[in-house]
Amino acid sequence: MKITVLGAGAWGTALAKVLNENGNAVTLWDIDMGTLDELRRGRNERYLSGVALPTDWKVEADFARAVAGAECLALAIPSQAFRQVAVKLKGHPAILVSVTKGIEFETGETMSRILREQAPANRVAALSGPSFAREVALGIPTTVVCACESDGTARTVQGLFHRPKFRIYRSTDVLGVEYGGALKNIIAIAAGVSDGLGYGDNTKAGLVTRALSEIRRLGVACGAQPETFAGLSGLGDLMLTCFSKQSRNRDLGERLGRGEAMTAIQASHPKLAEGYPTARSAHRLAREKKVLTPIIDEVYALLYEGKEPKQAVQDLISRAFKAED
Repeated sequence: MKITVLGAGAWGTALAKVLNENGNAVTLWDIDMGTLDELRRGRNERYLSGVALPTDWKVEADFARAVAGAECLALAIPSQAFRQVAVKLKGHPAILVSVTKGIEFETGETMSRILREQAPANRVAALSGPSFAREVALGIPTTVVCACESDGTARTVQGLFHRPKFRIYRSTDVLGVEYGGALKNIIAIAAGVSDGLGYGDNTKAGLVTRALSEIRRLGVACGAQPETFAGLSGLGDLMLTCFSKQSRNRDLGERLGRGEAMTAIQASHPKLAEGYPTARSAHRLAREKKVLTPIIDEVYALLYEGKEPKQAVQDLISRAFKAED
């Protein structure tokens, strides 16, 4: 199949490699000319240093040429810029696959909902799950889930991406898959704060467990199915992002927990982890849906209101008694 991946960051490049290895005609599009030049030589040192990449794929800076004739378009665009790329695809006949984990601030929409404004729901899918790009690019066994309202389209996408070491399950709960993938990034920041403060495994295990309940509560209020959050895009991705040293979101939280100011972190990493904008979006969404989200609220306060990490922990622990849900 002729497939174009929009966005040549770590995740877009890793997935393009998977698609190329499956015998598809792959085009990679990006606006960064330096990255594109490297990709032509089988490298992407900015995002996947040291990983050998194909040289028989097409690399394109012109958007119209990149998407022309594509039967499938995979969008690996940061959530803040997702809509401005998606609107260019209005009426495009390809299957549209979002591989971005985020929530749009202004609307509270997931990425698939943005795509559905441009194409029928049965042609829009989301791919998510516990997957670091580097490990996927290196062929380390990984399992993710593809969701689409049309099981037929989900099967098609499943076949495109499935590899012996990249197993794809499928689901029809697109919202559940997307909300799980987006909200876990916020919780990973909280897990990093716990590490930065020097707390132990007890603390993180309790945090992650209660966070899963919180994620499920907000996701269901937005139309997702509760059982989805026990799967790969929920519990699976949550565990990976909260416990791994590779997680950029967990690292952001750890730096906060060690006492670094948010302004200093932003200065050293202009492109912050996805959990940073998602915390703002989720905080607003929870207020709109009138859903109790104490952990998300505290992460928002840490990131946007300058709250002290130890005070955030104290405020969580000292909440009123309640039954476990």
